[in-house]
Amino acid sequence: MPTSRNLPDSLRICFYMGTNAGAKITDASVHAFTIPTNSPEADGTFSWDKTTLVLVTLTCGSTRGIGYTYADDATAMLVNTLLNNIVRGRDALNIPELWDDLVGAIRNLGRPGISSMAISGIDCALWDLKAKLLNLPLASLFGTARDGVPVYGSGGFTSYSDQQLSQQLGGWAADGIQRVKMKIGTRPHQDLHRVRIAREAIGPDVQLFVDANGAYTRKQALHFAEQFTKFDVRWFEEPVSSDDLAGLQLLRNRAPAHMNIAAGEYGYDLHYFRRMLEAESVDVLQADATRCAGFSGFLQVASLCQARSMPMSAHCAPSLHLHACCSLKMMQHIEYFHDHVRIEKMFFDGFRQPVNGMMRPDLSRPGMGLEFKSQDAQKFAA
Repeated sequence: MPTSRNLPDSLRICFYMGTNAGAKITDASVHAFTIPTNSPEADGTFSWDKTTLVLVTLTCGSTRGIGYTYADDATAMLVNTLLNNIVRGRDALNIPELWDDLVGAIRNLGRPGISSMAISGIDCALWDLKAKLLNLPLASLFGTARDGVPVYGSGGFTSYSDQQLSQQLGGWAADGIQRVKMKIGTRPHQDLHRVRIAREAIGPDVQLFVDANGAYTRKQALHFAEQFTKFDVRWFEEPVSSDDLAGLQLLRNRAPAHMNIAAGEYGYDLHYFRRMLEAESVDVLQADATRCAGFSGFLQVASLCQARSMPMSAHCAPSLHLHACCSLKMMQHIEYFHDHVRIEKMFFDGFRQPVNGMMRPDLSRPGMGLEFKSQDAQKFAA
């Protein structure tokens, strides 16, 4: 628990007065950075050669909180022209009220997509700021249920050669990561060959995950689910479109018993996740705090999962998710996604490298434990 001695000067007087009067957000800013991939990348339904990080910074006195999302320049524009104005001058500690006002402000713009990603950046910055004002690591502010979270290495893009695929997945396995995921679906006739290459690279003791990104038809997905058992595939992500809840349910009911069907990364609001759970479409629900309106939305999704005894997995952005995931006992793992890992290592002091397949937060640092390296990022400014 914080005491008056370890509170910053900006909050010490509030500690004695029992008020948050001094915790006003004095400034809010946003910047976008576009980083080229280190080689062409593709999954079953999309290809890309760059990734954009949108960074939100909120200031209260001499304390700064940061939050970010992986989105588009348009997300930064929405933050700058509309949403930052909502939080300026407001109480930095009263996050539920601010979150409701942010959601209300985008009513006529639509909740899914850019609007929710913009709120995500601000909400995560609010939580980081609050934890720093209270001189607490964010995991302690949320309340810890565990001291670390397993990760799974994620990449294996369909644009990779067999050698690239083998080297990347095999490298993660050699580093002690016990689960790895590869992309499939661009050229279905090559998928069994590529899965065999992956299994040979990681050996028999590392779990192999596959992600079709909705590329298959229902019958294709059923066929491949059966074939993948030869290579002990344990996770089949988006075998069909995540909008096809009946198709996902079909796969969940018909897939081999040891193979989890997963989806949810494209969820932006609570109703999306509720529908997916009510349809009994997945074995593990995925959620992404950079898309579902920040940590506030992410923890709401976790409550839905807890009410249904449903395991949950964090999609991408491992550095951002780490502290929140430590507050959730039913969290299975965090996606250690190649693109985001590369960017977070470059841009943030405080990046936590997995040890024996586990990420653990640095509880000696307040907030998310991250400091943005603005000079290193400047050359990528959008």
